[in-house]
Amino acid sequence: MAFNLNGSNVPTREARLGSITGYNGNIHDLVKKSQCGGLKNRDRCFSQSSSCNAGCALGQLSGIRDIAIINHAPSGCTAIAPGVTVSNDQLAKKRGVTNATVFIGTDMNEKDTVFGATTSLREIILETYKRYKPKAIFIGTSCVTGIIGEDVDSVVDELKAELPIPIAPVHCEGFRSRIWASGFDESDHAVLSSIVKPAKTKRNIINFKNFFESAREDIIEIFKNFDVEPLFLYQNSTVEELSRLSESLATVCICGTLGTYLGNGLEEKFGVPYVRTINPLGVTGFETWLRQIGEVIDKKQQVEDYIARERAEYLPKIEEVKKELKGLRAVLGMGPGYTFEVTRVLQELGVEVVWAAAWHYDKKYDNAKVPPALDYLLENSPNNFKLSIADQQNFEILNILNEYKPDIYFSRHPGTTVWAIKQGIPALYVADEYMIFGYKGTLNFAHSLLDTIKNRSFEKNLAARVKLPYTDWWYKQQNGKFLREEQK
Repeated sequence: MAFNLNGSNVPTREARLGSITGYNGNIHDLVKKSQCGGLKNRDRCFSQSSSCNAGCALGQLSGIRDIAIINHAPSGCTAIAPGVTVSNDQLAKKRGVTNATVFIGTDMNEKDTVFGATTSLREIILETYKRYKPKAIFIGTSCVTGIIGEDVDSVVDELKAELPIPIAPVHCEGFRSRIWASGFDESDHAVLSSIVKPAKTKRNIINFKNFFESAREDIIEIFKNFDVEPLFLYQNSTVEELSRLSESLATVCICGTLGTYLGNGLEEKFGVPYVRTINPLGVTGFETWLRQIGEVIDKKQQVEDYIARERAEYLPKIEEVKKELKGLRAVLGMGPGYTFEVTRVLQELGVEVVWAAAWHYDKKYDNAKVPPALDYLLENSPNNFKLSIADQQNFEILNILNEYKPDIYFSRHPGTTVWAIKQGIPALYVADEYMIFGYKGTLNFAHSLLDTIKNRSFEKNLAARVKLPYTDWWYKQQNGKFLREEQK
């Protein structure tokens, strides 16, 4: 893909990556259609509400320290501000730093919608700089600004000459994309186009794109074995650190969905190699990831030495717990960056995945290749398991759970774990992005899975006392019937 950092708009995932939100089939069919270009989106006859890409875009950027987010939108669109502010404060305190980032809404009203509000937007930006002295300002757009054609870019271009800090629009109008992960790309584009500078030198730094740096200390210790340091993005990073991303030896990520735009953009525009492998979850993922890092930074022997030490300590323990997991049946419902990776890990642990649901699917990443996890599963999966693409459609998940009656359900979004438990099915919330990271994480995950399976009293008691809104007629419907015929 040719990255255009001179413009402010990022093509949506649907347009750029051929991403879809509707599919029902199996792993072999999905990958083969992705490879040959035959994959088409399928609409739903009925759809529950999903998430907005603005939450991902502005939420990601708000983790940067000492900046200002200005959401040019009605007040309701800025309802995410309290949550991200509390989260950022807590994560900064845990890290031992301060984060003076402010999240402001312009509170557009009916008059603004009719007559426009660029004048007041300009005044708000200037007052924000005067009052808070942020290190950078990002202006988010909304459905309202998009519908009325509010010229946010012109306001930003004018103020670039007046303000001595980076300032950039973030085009995250909710109606632009059905896929909230488009917001990740919009935040990355804003950083790449307004903050990152060409490299003057190279440093022993690896850019690490993640969500909340929860395994920060562990990763720092791992990378010490290879004489490099991680720079975590974007949570608790600074504008000065971001300006020097081009000086790093490589870019890696904890989730391919999260990192594709930044990683490929840094490689194409600034020559920073992007490590494209299956994610570092599970033994196979972690070792594949480490070896590719070693290849890129010319530290292959140090990586092999580290792998040998860790294998000796953890593999016997993992093999022991696998004996108790073998034969279990699982259903998954997560974002695509985790659905297919966790499927792979479960198969490594001897668990049979009978259905995997991803909230969306990118049929290619920004390097025009099928996501590595899909290629891996096509070649290595012991069974051609069923899967669907469904953007948080809980009614479909419950239909699947009722039909397959798995031993356990996995999700990265707590809403669906609640509904699974109400059906009496044990559920494990894979909340922490590093829950299955490396050897130690894989071992802990296996024990968590085992604990969840063995203690089912809560699920049984809750299911016995809850009346669900679904009828027997509903449960008899075939899951694939929820989608319209494939579009031509």
